[in-house]
Amino acid sequence: MIRRIVLTLGVSLALFIGLQHPVNAAPSWAPAASAAIHPGVQTESNAGQCTSNFVFYDSSNVIYLGSAAHCTGTGGATETDGCDSGSLPLGTQIQVEGATRPGTLVYSSWLAMQAAGERDENTCAFNDFALIRLDPADFGRVNPSVPHWGGPTGINTSGAAVGSQVYSYGNSSLRGGVTTLSPKTGTVAEQVGDGWSYEVYTATPGIPGDSGSAFLDSAGRGLGVLVTLQVAPLPGSNGVSDISHILAYLSSHSSLNVTLANGTVSFNPSQVPVRL
Repeated sequence: MIRRIVLTLGVSLALFIGLQHPVNAAPSWAPAASAAIHPGVQTESNAGQCTSNFVFYDSSNVIYLGSAAHCTGTGGATETDGCDSGSLPLGTQIQVEGATRPGTLVYSSWLAMQAAGERDENTCAFNDFALIRLDPADFGRVNPSVPHWGGPTGINTSGAAVGSQVYSYGNSSLRGGVTTLSPKTGTVAEQVGDGWSYEVYTATPGIPGDSGSAFLDSAGRGLGVLVTLQVAPLPGSNGVSDISHILAYLSSHSSLNVTLANGTVSFNPSQVPVRL
């Protein structure tokens, strides 16, 4: 059996000083062109820095940003098994780019799995997701549209076949503010973990600090969350956890009832990003 060797893609501070519930009515969003908070903004805690994925909301119009659970992990970059990896606790304050006040960690799939005594190998390996509740003072600063691409247009609940086109937006600070390198297109190279995850090649690949980024399918639907850089057996590929699996676990293992927010900007896959 070929062992998978992976690295999480957060930037450490040492390096850088149910499913969707349609009953929830969407909040009023800030205009996409001027919104300070949106998919792709950076989040930062004592555990490191990552890129947010999707915007979520609940029936009380509380707004959340999606992240990856390992972004608040307390272990090393190779600790990717959420059932036995350390994490900052719920209630931890998270700095959110564009926000006037810190957000709060209110869900970590790693903590949820440990509390439930989860032992399924695929779930432990690939369920890597967190929710950050924004401060109410910042709700009016949010738009759910993915930069460059637009969308999301919903959630992909049927999975992505090998060869499928995907779209992402990474925002690592290691790019030095060169945002033309943030939008990426790619293809699914392999489906793994009984549908829990995809190995994806993009031009260019995700780098440390891109962890948590959103992935869209060819219809602009939310497909997954960037969680790892593969070292073997597919060097240079990225591990993307399936969002429908992630949200099903959240629904059954927490009291949260959140809806993934659709973008107010139409999905446009014809915008070609810079290729190196």
